[in-house]
Amino acid sequence: MRLVVDGSRRLSFDDGTPVTAASAIAPLGDGWLIAQDDATFAAWRRSDSVTSVRVLPPVEGLDRFSEAAGTKGLKPDLEVACPAEVDGEPAVLLLGSGSSPRRMRGVLVRLVDGTPVATAGDLAPLYEHAAGRLGVTMDELNLEGAGQHEDRVRWFNRGNLAAGVPSSSVDLPLEALVAAVLGRMDPASVPVGQPWRYDLGEVEGVGLAVTDAVALPDGRMLLSAAAEDTPNAIDDGPVVATALALVDGGTVVAVAPVPEVDGHVHKVEGLALRSVDGGTVHLLAVVDDDDPEAPSAELELRVELA
Repeated sequence: MRLVVDGSRRLSFDDGTPVTAASAIAPLGDGWLIAQDDATFAAWRRSDSVTSVRVLPPVEGLDRFSEAAGTKGLKPDLEVACPAEVDGEPAVLLLGSGSSPRRMRGVLVRLVDGTPVATAGDLAPLYEHAAGRLGVTMDELNLEGAGQHEDRVRWFNRGNLAAGVPSSSVDLPLEALVAAVLGRMDPASVPVGQPWRYDLGEVEGVGLAVTDAVALPDGRMLLSAAAEDTPNAIDDGPVVATALALVDGGTVVAVAPVPEVDGHVHKVEGLALRSVDGGTVHLLAVVDDDDPEAPSAELELRVELA
């Protein structure tokens, strides 16, 4: 497997403010919805504009959060974006990381008369159920990615090899997950499948851990992974390398490094599928460089599977 970066750009809203901490991306209408893990609003990136979409209410009057301001603990930490459906209409499902009680919400974003509209729901019992299935404590839970294929969502816990926690995933039925976010089903009743675990290797002694996933048409998945030197699921650390991994069920088929751009290691946290042409996959990736002042990057990735 080989990766090529075909293009890159910095993301800013139409008013010039930066899109920061881009953590997930999924198609919405004629564009792409990008989650910011440090904010209560997302970015709707279209060909000629990048506009703000409120996905959650302010927290203690704040819409942005940072370690420097002492407000990092308040952030909703939306780390997942994947395609979904609500009553037969396309939607985007956003999910928090679960790494603290504030980060256990789901959001569905739909277009109503061409305008994005968000509905949020508390999913704490589901996060507790997922942690039990994954065999991790709530302090070790860090659900950073998900891939949707047909009627299932595969939800990935990032893991931390330094703490003895492997990257892993569980499967959930998409329809039930959507119903739980909408309040039509008890989150505790959403079925959670048996876990898959993944050994993605390490770089310079730092284990690669899953940051997002995207499903291919044949059901295999491409995972983004970062070798981030951090002791837990909350604190950021230096990222020594990033990679993509091709997995088939619980089997890691191939791992390839994400090339540096302008001499910089980009921490890819969101993946979306653009197209598949034979053995070539075209992706959009968004980057969280853990810098609250810098616009996040969007990368066009070409993956040669063979």
